Amino acid sequence: MIYLLTTKTQMTTRIFYTYIYSTILLIFSSCKKEVVKPKIDYPIYADTIPHIKPSQVVYKEMNADYKTKSKLHLQEFVKKNWSDKNHFSFLVAKNGEILHEAYQGFANIQTKKMIDSATPLHIASVSKVITATAIMILVDAKRIALNQKVNTILPTFPYADVSVQDLLSHRSGLRNYAYFTEDKGVWNRKIALTNTDLLRLLSEKNLKQDWPANRRFTYCNTNYAMLALIIEKKTGTTFKEAMRRMIFAPLGMANSFVFEESTDKKNVSKSYKGTGIEIGFDYLDAVYGDKNIYSTPRDLMRFDLARNASTFLNDDLRKKINQGYSNERKGTKNYGLGIRMINFENGQNFYFHNGWWHGNTASFISLQKEHVTIIALSNKFSTLPYRAKNLAKYFGNYPFVIKDSLAP
Repeated sequence: MIYLLTTKTQMTTRIFYTYIYSTILLIFSSCKKEVVKPKIDYPIYADTIPHIKPSQVVYKEMNADYKTKSKLHLQEFVKKNWSDKNHFSFLVAKNGEILHEAYQGFANIQTKKMIDSATPLHIASVSKVITATAIMILVDAKRIALNQKVNTILPTFPYADVSVQDLLSHRSGLRNYAYFTEDKGVWNRKIALTNTDLLRLLSEKNLKQDWPANRRFTYCNTNYAMLALIIEKKTGTTFKEAMRRMIFAPLGMANSFVFEESTDKKNVSKSYKGTGIEIGFDYLDAVYGDKNIYSTPRDLMRFDLARNASTFLNDDLRKKINQGYSNERKGTKNYGLGIRMINFENGQNFYFHNGWWHGNTASFISLQKEHVTIIALSNKFSTLPYRAKNLAKYFGNYPFVIKDSLAP
């Protein structure tokens, strides 16, 4: 009897301790489940989407007198070239430090919204520099190869001889979609044309090349519309999202984005004729890669710094970007991989890209030796942004003519 009571007591004790142990374990387990990592607000980049790195170069401090004198030159240039009727964004920076910037006119005349340093304007064909940069990031990450045939990436692309590099250097022989879509029976111009539509037209409408690939240079927007599709294919996301994750977010380009025809029409800066009459959208405004990026001078300065940094690509690929591929005949004008250039006889190389879409004109200038970035944008049609190239003479041995009282 005593034995049975002892055994029963032991069992009760075991059950009690087991209950206590389980309760403690449950409490700790519950506590552990409630310990969650804080939400991360900055973007995380998957290994499958490589991205550009901000420039980490620390330049020597510029002399105060030099900065003051440069600012006077640049102020004089703006005064001489832009009247109070012009709309523009303008910036010149050296070593990543802004020497002078100026903003004038309306982003939207109707609402009286003014252009300032945070106002994104349509950069037209300067978008090609950014599209080409994304392609080169994918090449560097070995997602694609420069000599890879486009039809191995886009299976319905009908031209077997065209490579990725042919698209980048405008040596594909493709016809420009802005022209062939006007041909009878090719496209209903009451419907917005997309990049996917464009690829389908190339394969279904028997649109022959003007000549075989790599035969000669001809600047053609179709090339960069196809490159945008390649980026989408190789990143598994939209071009808009790919640009955000690969370039805009890593570089802090907070006011840069790819225009989306279906959602952004009401929000973006307007485009105007030189007379101030608004230019509306048309059926070509949904195509991206060749155009349709909105940005600011400050954002483009960040982009230029990163693009010219030693951490961007390897030396061989950087050389290929800045090598000319369009000199069938001897001359100074040339085109690299997404960048225009003038190879002067004095050995100086001038790298730039201009843009024009509707009333938007743009000039992106990268003086690589001098670490100078020059940006001029306008949303009221004017060729004045293209004059910004003349400023190169202030910073290096570039044989341009500057017509102002402070010219060196």
